[in-house]
Amino acid sequence: MNLKKIKMAIYAMYLTNKYGIKLKKTKTSKEKMDLRLNYSEELLSKLNIKVQIENKDKIPTQGQYLLISNHRSIIDPLIIEQTLKNSDIKGYWVAKKELYNSSFFGTFTRNAGTILLDRESNNMSSFFKKTKEVVKNNHSIFIFPEGTRNKENTPISSFKEGSRIIALKNRLDILPVYIKSNANDVLKEAIEKRTENLIIEIKIGNIISYKDKTSLEENYKKQFNLD
Repeated sequence: MNLKKIKMAIYAMYLTNKYGIKLKKTKTSKEKMDLRLNYSEELLSKLNIKVQIENKDKIPTQGQYLLISNHRSIIDPLIIEQTLKNSDIKGYWVAKKELYNSSFFGTFTRNAGTILLDRESNNMSSFFKKTKEVVKNNHSIFIFPEGTRNKENTPISSFKEGSRIIALKNRLDILPVYIKSNANDVLKEAIEKRTENLIIEIKIGNIISYKDKTSLEENYKKQFNLD
């Protein structure tokens, strides 16, 4: 690891834990959402990365949705936060147990407005109970349907069925978002070369009804011409 990487890793850990402690002290979900946005702005600014949105007019100004996005990098949640910053759509992220237990992300993730997903659990009732609580409190839910970062040379990997179940159980229409740029490559350039004015392109799709019986993956691919 070169000096630039070390410096950025130290800064990212400092910033993440700084906001993690702030989030731990919050009393309202609005405070959490505001801090998440501030965190995303501060870290992306440090990385010289800006988010450019295609079909910005398709972002709903209000309402509740299941937001789905492809997943290529660890900064994807920050990208989504920036994409929605001028919208009233605020959501809880579905987060893996590994993030809850992470020494790097743990404090932040546990307190940032998230729903714990434990794939090893034989009983998912607590997970779905939490999704209902979140929706009842007028929040959306954000998820990466691939389940983990796609490290293959493909636009997306297979979607897990759980995303559609969340939408059905909570009667949430689906807001599809596609991160067109390979955010992981952009992140590497930001860290290794400190390139200025880096852009990550986002495309917003059409709302999908939770009643739509078409495969969610098929619908997503069709919207963004990924076949």
